[in-house]
Amino acid sequence: MIKYVTAVCAAAATVLATSTSAAAETGPEQDNFLPALGHSILHLDIDPLGANDWNCRPSAAHPRPVVLVHGTYENRYNNWARMAPELKAQGHCVYALDYGDTDDAGVSVAPTVKGYGDIKKSSKELAAFVDKVLAASGAGQVDLVGHSQGGTLSRWYLKADGGANPADPSKNKVKKVVQLGATNHGTTMSGIETLADLLGMLESGEKPLGKAGIQQYVKSDFIKELNADGDTVPGVDYTVIGTKYDEITTPWQSTFMTAGPGATVQNITLQEGCFVDFSAHLSMSYSPRAIGLVKRALDPSAPAAPCVPRAPAF
Repeated sequence: MIKYVTAVCAAAATVLATSTSAAAETGPEQDNFLPALGHSILHLDIDPLGANDWNCRPSAAHPRPVVLVHGTYENRYNNWARMAPELKAQGHCVYALDYGDTDDAGVSVAPTVKGYGDIKKSSKELAAFVDKVLAASGAGQVDLVGHSQGGTLSRWYLKADGGANPADPSKNKVKKVVQLGATNHGTTMSGIETLADLLGMLESGEKPLGKAGIQQYVKSDFIKELNADGDTVPGVDYTVIGTKYDEITTPWQSTFMTAGPGATVQNITLQEGCFVDFSAHLSMSYSPRAIGLVKRALDPSAPAAPCVPRAPAF
């Protein structure tokens, strides 16, 4: 992840003189994360194909709009440039936001980098976006699909910022949460954050890398607070997808959750029944199998998820 941030910052710095941010446009569908990243550097503030059609009206078959929540240091385009158009083609109204762009960390030099700010503040951005989607679509609830921090952020929104109604779960604003590689129980970052903790370097990392990265450390106060009352809230159905080759959310099994009262959880290993899918953390949102699993989670009548060989590289 550190190498990724460094590469993004360097690449963005070379194009800032010629790239300008205008009204959001739509970028092309992409097959993998790296070309989507490159396109988002050269074309700032763009929507993934199929997302953010504010005239979309949910159908009887798919009554809830789908809100895509990107991960740390990603953005709404480079995280969802393949999944958004596929969900749109399936008949969903699809929306995607950027969040956590607070200009208070070194990574803010790269305008494509989002999702590094305080997760609790980002949750309020998600809450406002969901309200906007509900108002525009006329729907009563949404479904959330989150990658990495996006899945964890979705849980905080349910817990603290109005996504769920503990007194009456039938009034929840969210019905389903689908996660890919979410940092539900924190991460050791393949040992990097554990080493940084031992060396007393975690606190100093907040200024260059942003608060969100520190909050997702396995021993962080945020992770403890997030999970203090259990993994779930009543009235929500959760699908948690993990990959054995996740090098960011580690150990990879820490993404899985346990259902509490009034909730359901389906934990899925991406490689179960498809050993040839070697998708890692950043590439899993581009895996045809992962996308198929998301489709089935949102709509059980969707076709079975395909098994397609995928390399771990993004």
